[in-house]
Amino acid sequence: MSAKIYAPFERFNFSNKNCFLSGEALKSEEEKIQVFPQWLMSQYALEDKPFKMLDENIATYKDLKLPCSSHINDDFLEPLEEEIANVFEKGYEGVKALDELKLFQWAGKLLYGIIFNEIQSGIRLMHSQGEEFSMSQSILLKFSQLHLMLQSINLPIIFEDFKPFSIFLFKVNNNHEEFGYRDEINTQTFALRIKDFGMVICLQDNASNYYYHKKIYEQIKDETLHPIQFEEFSARVFYSNYLFNRLPEYNILPVNDEIYIEEMPLRGLSSKPLFDEWQNKTYGQVLENFWKNWGFLLLEIIKDPEHPVSYLFDKDGNKIAADSISLSL
Repeated sequence: MSAKIYAPFERFNFSNKNCFLSGEALKSEEEKIQVFPQWLMSQYALEDKPFKMLDENIATYKDLKLPCSSHINDDFLEPLEEEIANVFEKGYEGVKALDELKLFQWAGKLLYGIIFNEIQSGIRLMHSQGEEFSMSQSILLKFSQLHLMLQSINLPIIFEDFKPFSIFLFKVNNNHEEFGYRDEINTQTFALRIKDFGMVICLQDNASNYYYHKKIYEQIKDETLHPIQFEEFSARVFYSNYLFNRLPEYNILPVNDEIYIEEMPLRGLSSKPLFDEWQNKTYGQVLENFWKNWGFLLLEIIKDPEHPVSYLFDKDGNKIAADSISLSL
């Protein structure tokens, strides 16, 4: 029997009656899994901590759930969670040795889980007002393509000579009790800083952000970073993914029992660069948000508009050593 892709965005099916990943009918609406895995919530006591939704409502981490069939969870998701939990326990070296596709699948499932809950919340709100829920075609395409990619967890999907994602991984001198998590669902950007590592993932850019930041990444990827340095690099990636102005498209090619996904050229018919122009003031606003722990204000960050404050490089372009930074962790 050939593998069949599930496309929930075609019929906008976000009920709790179907498995989020396979679409199969569930035996009960109680057949659910946590968006943030239990092992992660337990390690950082996240269960009852507030999680702010886009509509300004406050949920808790444990409130965020996904309808999921028992066999999809048992056969595919639990083994992935167990592998990720074991790797994270080993810290940076363990994560570095892991297949990047597994990191993409794990982060993608988590981010898609948040998206799923946001959509359900939006549908309930619109229906309570007697209106239909809608979203822009570009966002619809982004979300549906992320869901397509996620099915590489449970279907024999092969990415044909490309990576749909960018991943940046660092060793970071973290406070080991800190849970540093950040996401931006519209651009599908994800950052996690825990234990002795930090990673940033752009979930659907066909590695464009990796090449955009490759020069800087190559300079610092083998260093142990101070948390403020990791947050600075994260801000750069979150901002650049906002500047990324293409909607990747793909050819889907079923071949025997496998499904090949082939990227279409990002440049297409446009002569426009892949990224809009970098604006230091806007970047400074992003950085201010990422540096909240250290109390930096925008005016301080862009005091010199041509050279925003940096803890990665000095004004001559030399790397700044983490142990020379006196800011508290």
